[in-house]
Amino acid sequence: MIKFCLNITVLLLVAGVQAQENSRLTLPQAYDLARQNYPLIRQKDLVRQTADLTIENLRKGFLPQLNISGQATYQSDVTSVPVSIPGLKIDAPGKDQYKIQAELSQLVYDGGNTSAQKNVQNANALVEDQKAEVELYKVKDRINQLFLGILLVDAQLDQVVVVKKDIQSGIQKVAAQVKNGTAFRSSQLTLEAELLKNDQRVIELNANRKGLVDVLSLFINRSLPADVQLEKPTLVMTFAKETMARPELKLYNYQQDLFKVQNQLVSAKNRPRTSLFVQGGYGRPALNMLKNEFDFFYIAGVRLNWGLGNLYTTKKERDLLQVNQRMVDVQKELFLLNTNTQLKQQEAELNKLQQLIASDDQIIDIRKQVKDAAQAQLTNGVITANDYLKEVNAEDLANQNRIAHQLQLLQAQINYRTISGNQ
Repeated sequence: MIKFCLNITVLLLVAGVQAQENSRLTLPQAYDLARQNYPLIRQKDLVRQTADLTIENLRKGFLPQLNISGQATYQSDVTSVPVSIPGLKIDAPGKDQYKIQAELSQLVYDGGNTSAQKNVQNANALVEDQKAEVELYKVKDRINQLFLGILLVDAQLDQVVVVKKDIQSGIQKVAAQVKNGTAFRSSQLTLEAELLKNDQRVIELNANRKGLVDVLSLFINRSLPADVQLEKPTLVMTFAKETMARPELKLYNYQQDLFKVQNQLVSAKNRPRTSLFVQGGYGRPALNMLKNEFDFFYIAGVRLNWGLGNLYTTKKERDLLQVNQRMVDVQKELFLLNTNTQLKQQEAELNKLQQLIASDDQIIDIRKQVKDAAQAQLTNGVITANDYLKEVNAEDLANQNRIAHQLQLLQAQINYRTISGNQ
């Protein structure tokens, strides 16, 4: 019984921890989960496996190679010795000849071809892997939009709570006046209708939030509760020049490295190949063509192969690689230009939003004073409920503007670091 209770306690604790983990989420956690569960991540493993298998096959090129062959032929004529020597008879070989043989060869030197091909495979694997990294990095933009969209809705919901308190305060004051006969019932109904409108606003915002949370759940492959709490990122922008760390830059470098090893492969294909070999077989005739009998034979030696046909295309292949290198240089230059342009635009956006927020604070302070004065006037029956609502809504609009600007500022900060590759 004690053991059973302990097991139940442990299960409840684990469930509580998991529930707590699912109820809170940070932006870095969202990045990590989205990366782990994005289908493209599996391609990275497949790229590495492909390269490893290809390199393993290339290594086997230096293993001893065994080749077995055989033939049976009939020919119209054979070599003979048309000389008659007393006491010596030289029989001509038969026109039907048979041979079966095996050759064992060992590559000694292949001109660096195998090594160059392995380098090409490794370099190509890095390029393909980095292409996947570039695509995975783009997921951050989508996560940023979803995460900040939810934060904006949360801030708007908080603002609705503030507005509803102001309206409820006005209802209480007008209700007292109606009871005392100093105000019309219509004034109270006007405030109550506005309170219902804000309730509708809460319904809309909650629906929007649920939609954003559901999409975010799909990206991170984790079921998130509708009331999940997102931790607001805290960033301090100093506009200090950061080293650009975008995955595209690595991709361009890996592509240049690939062209270099491909150039080495072009050179390797033009070098001679050397191997050792030994042949052994059985046939008629054997190596002695004048002995018309079945016999065993063997040959051992060194073989040199040097194909010069590649020399015709070597120059064009090198020219093509140089053209491809220049194309990558142009792509890199264009990428840097566009990225630096985006960073400049984000800097201007950050400066603008900081100034707007400072102005928002002043506007909100003024609107609050006007609303407080209107609340006092409503209490004394100096103004109507509509006049009071006008000032409440004006303060609400000012607060909504500040909320929007604050989230836009946070988004601009995150975008700046995402564009530079440091987020």
